[in-house]
Formats: sequence, structure tokens, C-alpha cells
Amino acid sequence: MPRSHAALWRDPALPHVESRRACHSRACYKAHSHPTFSIGVVDAGHSHFTGAGNGQQRLTPGTLVLVPARRVHACNPEPGQAWSYQMLHVDADWLAQLHLESGLEGAGPGEPARICQVPEVYRLFCELNSLLFSNASHGEKDAALIAFLGDLDCVRLAPLAPAPALGASELSGLIAHIEDQDPAQLSLAVLARQAGLGRYQLIRAFRAATGFTPHAYLLNARINRGRQLLGEGQALAEVAYKLGFADQSHFQRVFKTHVGVTPGQYRDLHSR
Repeated sequence: MPRSHAALWRDPALPHVESRRACHSRACYKAHSHPTFSIGVVDAGHSHFTGAGNGQQRLTPGTLVLVPARRVHACNPEPGQAWSYQMLHVDADWLAQLHLESGLEGAGPGEPARICQVPEVYRLFCELNSLLFSNASHGEKDAALIAFLGDLDCVRLAPLAPAPALGASELSGLIAHIEDQDPAQLSLAVLARQAGLGRYQLIRAFRAATGFTPHAYLLNARINRGRQLLGEGQALAEVAYKLGFADQSHFQRVFKTHVGVTPGQYRDLHSR
């Protein structure tokens, strides 16, 4: 029988968000509410949810529930069965400020929860949560959270208005600023002020112009620089340090997701 386990992620540098993973859980919860906006996701098994305003609903794997602050709800596995789930909590005041600066419509406290069964949204949530549990930089995690919540629109799950356009000089100025930064020090708020946009609107505008979010652009530029340094035969630890990664293992994971091989394999291929 699979072993039950759970993990909690929180970081003092990002006090407005925390996340939890539970695998093969049989724990049951009484009806309750949170002071946060919460997103629950079913990964495996089935559960019964109340709080969406339509009585009790059976949730299948890949389903998300979007629960406004102070909304009474409950979600429990089917009797005698285990389930696996993820739960993300976002500070309600922080989220309200994000909505305000981005021109998005947020759910009011106590409004009914919403159920989402869009596979792409589930995939994006899992990517976000994996990033939160990783040793990526604080800025990268915060930017990914802002991008996910903005894309979700938290309420309507409806198409958004076209992204703001960045002029050529604005874009080149932002890129120059990004490429000059230490990855751990890149500030989305500073970039947004430079562009005269909200944080989420900056992400949308930059992504429309380049195909990347600002943090993803910086990572891609760092990896391309890493390929050059490794091709010159430099040591992995030295390259990871020069590129601003927290440690060599983080560099290896990010490099492989971009290039398809580990840094060591890449260097060996170029040394033949």
C-alpha cells in the first residue's frame, strides 16, 4: 500500500503565499474557511467538495477548486479511499492589490468557490507548485505566481484583453536591464515601474514581445551563456557561480530542462 506523506512550503521572503502537498491521504476535514484565497487541486483519487453553491460535488483528478477568502467549504476523499492533492494559499490583501494594479476582477470574500476542469490550467498549476517547492530564486517564484494568478483571472477564466504593447526602445531598455541583473536580484516591481505598468501587465507585455516572462528570459540568457562557458571547458561549479545560480544542482536541473542534457554531458560532447 502506498505510504501517506505530506509536505508544506513557505518562505519568509514570500509571506503572501504558502503551499501544501499531500499524497495518499485519508485525512478528513470539517467545514471550514481560510482568510486567504485558496486553490485546491486533486491529483489522484476522488473527493467530495462542498462550497461551490451547488451542494456536494464529486471531484476527479485534474480538477481545481478556487476558493475565495472566508468561503466555508470542505473537501474529503471518498469513504474508505485515499487521495492526493495540492493546496495553495494566497494572502487576500496581496491578491487584491495585484488585481487593482492589473485591472483584473477578483472574487469577493465569502463568494462561492469555482470549479475548474481545464487540463491546461491544471498543468500550469502543477508547474507553479513544483517551482515553489524548488530552490529557484524568490523573484522567479513570485513572478511565476503573479503570472499564473493573472492568467487564471481568479474568477472568470475568460479570455483577457490584448496585452499592452512595448515600443522598441522600451523593450530594448527592459532587456538591457534584465541582462545586467543577478538572477536572485531581478525585481519585477522595478521593471514594472520602469515600463509604467502593473506587474502582471508587464509580464503579459514582455511575454507577447519575446515569448518569455522577464525571469524566463533571464534564465534563457544565462543558459545560453552557460553553453558558451561549458564549450570552453570551464568547470561546472565555476559556471554555475558565474551565472548566479544558488548551487550546482540547481544549475544542472535548469540547464537540462533547456538543453536536454546535463551540463557535464554537454561539456563532454564539446570536448571530443
